[in-house]
Amino acid sequence: TITTTTTSSSSGVAFPATATTQLNAGLADVKARATGFASSMANFAQKAAANVAAAAAAQPVPSNLSLSSSSSSLSSNNHTNTTAMMMSMASHQTLVPHQQQQQQQQQQQEDSDHTPSKPLKEVRKQLWEFYVSTGRGANALFEAIDLREVGEIHPSELKAFLEEVWSGSEHPKEIMPYAWNILELRTKQNSMYTTKTFKQWLIAATKMSADQKNQRTLAYFQQSKGMKEEEDNEDDYSWNSDSMSQSLRRMQYAVRGEVVMRANQLEAEGKNILYTNIGNPHQVGQSPITYYRQVMALCDLPAEVGVDHPSVGDMFPPDVIERAKELRDIIGPSGTGAYTHSQGLLGIRQHVAEFIQERDGGTYPSHAGNIFLTNGASAAIAMVLQGLIGEPNDAVLIPIPQYPIYSAMIAKMGGRQVGYELSEDLNWTVTRNELERCLEKAQSEGLTVKAMAMINPGNPSGNIMTHCDIQTVVEFCASNKIVLLADEVYQTNVYSPHSKFVSAKQVAYDTGLEKELQLVSFHSTSKGLVGECGRRGGYMELHHIDPYVQSQMYKLASSELCSGLQGQIMVSLMVRGPRPGDGSYELYKEETRRIFEGLKERSQKLVRGLNLIDGVCCAPADGAMYAFPRLENLPESVFRRAKELGTTPDNLYALSLLESTGICVVPASGFGQSKGRVGFRTTFLHPDTVRAIDKFREHHYEFMDKYTKLQHDYEQQQEEEEGEQ
Repeated sequence: TITTTTTSSSSGVAFPATATTQLNAGLADVKARATGFASSMANFAQKAAANVAAAAAAQPVPSNLSLSSSSSSLSSNNHTNTTAMMMSMASHQTLVPHQQQQQQQQQQQEDSDHTPSKPLKEVRKQLWEFYVSTGRGANALFEAIDLREVGEIHPSELKAFLEEVWSGSEHPKEIMPYAWNILELRTKQNSMYTTKTFKQWLIAATKMSADQKNQRTLAYFQQSKGMKEEEDNEDDYSWNSDSMSQSLRRMQYAVRGEVVMRANQLEAEGKNILYTNIGNPHQVGQSPITYYRQVMALCDLPAEVGVDHPSVGDMFPPDVIERAKELRDIIGPSGTGAYTHSQGLLGIRQHVAEFIQERDGGTYPSHAGNIFLTNGASAAIAMVLQGLIGEPNDAVLIPIPQYPIYSAMIAKMGGRQVGYELSEDLNWTVTRNELERCLEKAQSEGLTVKAMAMINPGNPSGNIMTHCDIQTVVEFCASNKIVLLADEVYQTNVYSPHSKFVSAKQVAYDTGLEKELQLVSFHSTSKGLVGECGRRGGYMELHHIDPYVQSQMYKLASSELCSGLQGQIMVSLMVRGPRPGDGSYELYKEETRRIFEGLKERSQKLVRGLNLIDGVCCAPADGAMYAFPRLENLPESVFRRAKELGTTPDNLYALSLLESTGICVVPASGFGQSKGRVGFRTTFLHPDTVRAIDKFREHHYEFMDKYTKLQHDYEQQQEEEEGEQ
């Protein structure tokens, strides 16, 4: 197969290695048209030459395939500049006359039936896989399907193409039901695809789920408070849906998706909304920790009106003043308004290293040089994925269900996500067999699994992984040389008396795999009992990572200058609060106890209340901030209506719940779930969440009654039609 990529030295843009060649216009013409692009494709040409020659001898590439040298994506702006990229890859190949004659005869034959040969099928498959991983190359993919070179694709051609390139065990209609339904409908209507409508279809076909339609998102955005709806034609803009990053169009983040946008709209119209869609504690009433805010204030205030003011002791406890002075010394005379070291302030990174070492038993080392302070855990995850994903076939194992930051960032950065399913029946654990199955399947599809994400405690599942559970993951990653990304932002949120948080790093040391496991772990000030989401504080620790890679991660951090200093200070306070005997300790202990007990009580009551609703099943929420219930025995009319609307059943349910009760949840499809499952995620942060269980119950029964009646009416209509026939 034709593989790999090459990078233009002038632009730093990765070009796809996904094409073949045909010298049907004559070698001289080929070389002339390839000149402008040959330099950037030189490395690729050497690797691809043998495959190109074989494909060239078998079948000409459609003359409409092209690559614009000024763009990082394959382009179809000009059907006359047809084979520039393919020619550059084989400009040194020579065909004898009888081979040229054979090609001409073969092209004449294939022009009559437009059936792609085996080499061209390989090219088409690689173009498809390149788009699936990167969101790039839509124009070239269109041209590869348009063998008739008419600038349009019939739906039947697209269906045949999908069945040709599909490598999964299931039929495409099972994996992309919404997009396949559109295809079926356009086939009946005999409606052709242009480049623009083809790109729209690709978005629907390759994004994670159908619960976020870009057109509905646009409508909500335009109708939001203060937005004026534009009537301009999209063609008035050079930067539009057709020319913008298609990987961004595909990217989804369900936590703030369509349901939330509709909630914002209803709230603006005066409806009372209970937001349970996101873990944003202070938004829903959690009080800030006094100690944190006092130290932050003294760090920000000028010294003469703060730590050095004669009356400062009348307003702040002595330990707060002492801690603020310590942090101010770490920050230096420039104060909190200046940039810091790109990796974060060394003194604060030392606080983090001490916390990690103490947390993991006191004997396993942690070093400040391996700590990066970041704008929350999300920024750290994005940095690591950017450093990991280097090729279109690079993949990351992510749990199903997962927190959508992983699928969103992987899609945006051009990687491939491989889901490993957590067993709901086993309280969301994963087995070694499941991990091996997913790895083997990914490798059989030509993917290179570079990393694996593990979320503990679980989001959205709310489970706590045991030492044994983590050992399974650690051993799997170590034996397969897979980098483990340990998302541990909820490590303080453990409510079950029978559970305990154990870090992946501790398990690696406990099992003697600390020198074999490549590990990056994440923590954040947004969760736990801190809940300071707006501060954007977080960190990552790199363990047993290649020093060269670590130096490049520092370079990446440098390009973003530094993380916010307010967040860095909050990280220090999170990992080192007041100690017993300090003046602030008793108040700090009471405030954190009250927050913890409130979360624990609501988690238990919410799960218990949901399980009392007939048709709703919810596993225990022993950790984190979420419950992830499953909806059972839904009438077929729910699925039929969702299909008609081009959405998912749980998105339909979530919108209905919102309209009826004002409760805003996230459809489970936004996190990924096993086939056939329908559900949603809700937080239990808000004090009113438990009181809202009655509303959950009332809506569920109303929803079921409505769609049971619709199903009955549908079946009755079907019987009448059959009787007439």
